[in-house]
Amino acid sequence: MSKKRILFFAEAVTLAHVARPLALAQALNPDLYDVYLACDPRYNQLFPDLPFPQRTIHSIPSDRFINALAKGKPLYDTKTLHEYVSEDLAVIEEIAPDLVVGDFRLSLAVSTPLSAVPYMTISNAYWSPYAHQHYPVPELPLTKILGVGAGQALFNLVNPVAFALHTIPLNRVRKQYGLAHLGWDLRQIYTWADHTLYADIPELAPTYELPANHHYIGPVLWSPGVSMPDWWGRVPSDKPIIYITLGSSGRSDLLPALLHTFADLPVTLIAATAGRVTIEKTPGNVFLADYLPGDAAVARSQLVICNGGSPTTQQALTQGIPVLGIPVSYTHLRAHETLRSISYAVFCLK
Repeated sequence: MSKKRILFFAEAVTLAHVARPLALAQALNPDLYDVYLACDPRYNQLFPDLPFPQRTIHSIPSDRFINALAKGKPLYDTKTLHEYVSEDLAVIEEIAPDLVVGDFRLSLAVSTPLSAVPYMTISNAYWSPYAHQHYPVPELPLTKILGVGAGQALFNLVNPVAFALHTIPLNRVRKQYGLAHLGWDLRQIYTWADHTLYADIPELAPTYELPANHHYIGPVLWSPGVSMPDWWGRVPSDKPIIYITLGSSGRSDLLPALLHTFADLPVTLIAATAGRVTIEKTPGNVFLADYLPGDAAVARSQLVICNGGSPTTQQALTQGIPVLGIPVSYTHLRAHETLRSISYAVFCLK
């Protein structure tokens, strides 16, 4: 039998959307599958010496993506999606895959049906149309004016309309290519595919009445292929070790203040900046790097502090390490409230 050809698309707006397809691609048996990866090269330094070919495609800048999230705006406009579709089609034509697997490459909802190639998408179950979710009000400019209570009430009223607005660009592009409308539910836009793969477990991210083409595959764990920093062997073990990272999409500007919060506490910090912030001066109990192998950092820690993203939280929970999430609304906490909350978490380690 000839080997099946699998083409993975990674949307490099955040590291998670690259890490998951990369991990799945590397898990496939090379005796059975010819694997290809299409990805923007911005994270290439984290996965050197790939065992399969990579094709370069474009992803919008991460800052543009994160700013759109923060302002509640659609993440992609029709022009960008048209450009993505053109790139997708060129790579699909070149590789001629038997299957396309994508992670948040929304344009594949156009390019794969046009190419008549089966499509699987990787997503989180909390974005499923079959998940019963309560959405906390984001930290939008209006929330700062109205306050959280009034902002949540207003958000609950306008949320369906807001989600509908986010569906317009992709539905417009699909219509221009003669494809059917996907509806007004943003969750349908994010998870549409011939088969939808949820990188979660149902106990933590439940759904209801899933159709047969929606599947839980469990956490997709991955760590960057970087060398250990020279300080790795010098980290003391006589005090609790806390691993801190705000990832590629969290508020990296909060990291310096967060590190200094622990300066006088009886703990040791190992922290990763994800290459997004420069910290000139750190407390004496902090060991800092741009990137760390997350699995190893979690394994030697008693607590993980992160922005709540699924890759880091899943790494920690898989190893039985507690997680303290620092959402964007952290900026609204007064300093003593923040210190008190974190100090309590540290106290619980003892």
